[in-house]
Amino acid sequence: MEALLATVAPRVVVNVTSDGVDWAITADGSIRMATAKLGIRLVHVSSDAVFSGIGKTRYDETCAPVPITPYGAAKAADETSVLLLCPDGVADHTSLIIGDGGYHRERVVHELAANEREGVLFTDGIRCPVHAADLAAGLWKLAASTETGVFHLAGTDALSRYSLSVLSARRDGIAPSLLPVGRRADTRLLGALDVRLGSHATQHRLGIRLRGAREFLDMR
Repeated sequence: MEALLATVAPRVVVNVTSDGVDWAITADGSIRMATAKLGIRLVHVSSDAVFSGIGKTRYDETCAPVPITPYGAAKAADETSVLLLCPDGVADHTSLIIGDGGYHRERVVHELAANEREGVLFTDGIRCPVHAADLAAGLWKLAASTETGVFHLAGTDALSRYSLSVLSARRDGIAPSLLPVGRRADTRLLGALDVRLGSHATQHRLGIRLRGAREFLDMR
């Protein structure tokens, strides 16, 4: 990785490296980029999974990571290391990413409605979904800026995965009644139930507007 970066010599790297709970990739991979030594600006994409949702639900840009899952711990480790090694870089927390029909979570809605996939959509797991275009615009702003520290690029609407999927299904002409419903609290799955990223400071600093899912999935 160091040899590749030295050869390409980019001005900035937007790091989206992740492989779930594989620590060597998700956590160590970001450190191995060695961007600080090469003088490359780093925009590091992290996750709302670094927060626990225990004791509070709204997390702004000043909140420190408190992970409760292996994936969250790996993402917390990589962003902490990046901020220490690259003091002129940024770490960005984002949430569920939605596009215009082709993203993984949108395909899952189609597969669940058609009984092509097992599973349910939780009504008690709250997040702040972001449109891919808004996320990309925010990352581009960060890449071109001299900003440092922690930013949040997430939508303004706090929705459960089920509510988000209902909006996605209606946009795509799928009857919401076909979607299987459940509660995460009734399973043994690890993870925070309610994590809402506050992005007010980020929007103000970057001069951007992050839409809520009700807006970017509204087909009226």
